Amino acid sequence: MPHPDSASGLERLSAELAAVVAKHAPAAVSISSERSVSSGFLWRPGLIVTADETLEEDGNVEVTLAGGAVVAAVVAGRDPATDVALLRIERKDAPAAALVPAPVATGALALVVGAISGDPTATFGIVSRSTGPWRSLRGGAIDARIELDLTLPRRSEGGLALDAAGRAFGMAVFGPRRRVLVIPAATIERVAAKLETDGRIPRGYLGLALQRVPGEASGAAGAMVMSLDPKGPAAKAGILQGDVLLAWNGSPIRHLHALLRGLGPDSVGESVTLGLRRAGQSRDVKLEIAARPDA
Repeated sequence: MPHPDSASGLERLSAELAAVVAKHAPAAVSISSERSVSSGFLWRPGLIVTADETLEEDGNVEVTLAGGAVVAAVVAGRDPATDVALLRIERKDAPAAALVPAPVATGALALVVGAISGDPTATFGIVSRSTGPWRSLRGGAIDARIELDLTLPRRSEGGLALDAAGRAFGMAVFGPRRRVLVIPAATIERVAAKLETDGRIPRGYLGLALQRVPGEASGAAGAMVMSLDPKGPAAKAGILQGDVLLAWNGSPIRHLHALLRGLGPDSVGESVTLGLRRAGQSRDVKLEIAARPDA
């Protein structure tokens, strides 16, 4: 038979978690985009943050607010590199979430609050990993790597990640192998503010389509130029189709992902030296990284 004190402790924990969910439920929304349904949250009046990967490339977007009201939304901006998208709605009376850019400890309890059809959803687990800044495979600068050990329904992706005190420390998204990651509050504030004003985050652009080629005896790999933008920086610098890129500023190119991560916002305008092989001959080519053009 359970000890009375233990039972009351569990009841208090249950009540406190339910209170945390109720506190943030008014800011949680459900988002329908063609064949996709996900969650998001009100970031500022009339502006909603959600996971970029959950949105279709085009088509209508609808948002169901807490209580069930359905409103049309337009995409104000999106950044696939950090998985942050910003939606705009006409309603500005719904309460916004208060993000807290504070560190989160490994082993801490965590909740994710999403929404389905105007009703809140919640899932519960722990912070399984919390480390420093990192870059996504697409080169996005993310202020902290936070992983959660919990089961996240697809419809809850884009929901608010909360600690046991009820502080919203980020947005829950799916990473590789359906690992649940958190885009931290500091990243969301930085990226969403830029999307609100500019609609996009500039990324570095070489104007190349590359394919990895096997490494040589040294262990270094390379990237063959399969095609190139005739107006892009690489073409202007004299790089040709069939060239094999071997080095970036003197460092061997071992993985294409590493090269892509080097093309973040800070790379625009940077001058780099690419070491390449052409017809069996090695040479160096200097170019200036441009901003990726709008699609």
